[in-house]
Amino acid sequence: MTEFNQDRLNRDLPDQDLPDQDVPLADGRASYKRAIESIVLVAHDPVAPELLAQLLEQPTASIERWCAELATEYQEQERGFELARVAGGYRYQTAADLTPYVERFLLHDQRARLSGAALETLAIIAYKQPISRAQVAAIRGVDPDGVIRTLQARGYIDEVGRDPGPGQAVLFGTTTTFLERLGLDTIDDLPPIAEFIPGADVVEALEVGLRVTPVIPVSGGSALGGPDAEADFAAPHLEQPDSGEGSAGHAPD
Repeated sequence: MTEFNQDRLNRDLPDQDLPDQDVPLADGRASYKRAIESIVLVAHDPVAPELLAQLLEQPTASIERWCAELATEYQEQERGFELARVAGGYRYQTAADLTPYVERFLLHDQRARLSGAALETLAIIAYKQPISRAQVAAIRGVDPDGVIRTLQARGYIDEVGRDPGPGQAVLFGTTTTFLERLGLDTIDDLPPIAEFIPGADVVEALEVGLRVTPVIPVSGGSALGGPDAEADFAAPHLEQPDSGEGSAGHAPD
């Protein structure tokens, strides 16, 4: 009688340590994908796949595969949002083709934009990081302190270390906020800086167009006036000063 009751008890109480073998694989994957959607939806920052794997107690490779499947589903359904890999994690963002409408909404009655000097400084730091104030000043030719404070206040750059050389200058680098704003996964995704440098033919054309060539008159002619130019330069010397005496052909008074 005791063994019978024990068997009934074992059958009534599910084993919490073993996975449910009756759940089909497709249904299990769908549940995990729904869990990923709910976590990413409420997250303020991009969620790393390692964190999702820890929360769902699943391999990181499975998390990456499910996120890729979700991103493909959203694209096929032509949703207004997408699941993107940004700053080392996953987040929801608006579809790229809807950017004009989103910008119109976000920039309505707002004029808080970075100045040209701030954009230049941010580009220098992004491509040259880690970099000090003095190095930025040497590249731009102006004091960058005010611009650097603005970029720090916006959260685009931050102190990442100190130069081991004399003075131990503070070194700056970009932040995850910078990656989020540009929609990049890592800093390596920045376009090569060579794409923004003009070719040798363009540089040569600019040098020729901006070069100032002095014009020096030479004997027998000039680049400005040809053969008559020498006469123009000599003409003032042919004029005789008025000495008060009568001119030739007239008797003095």
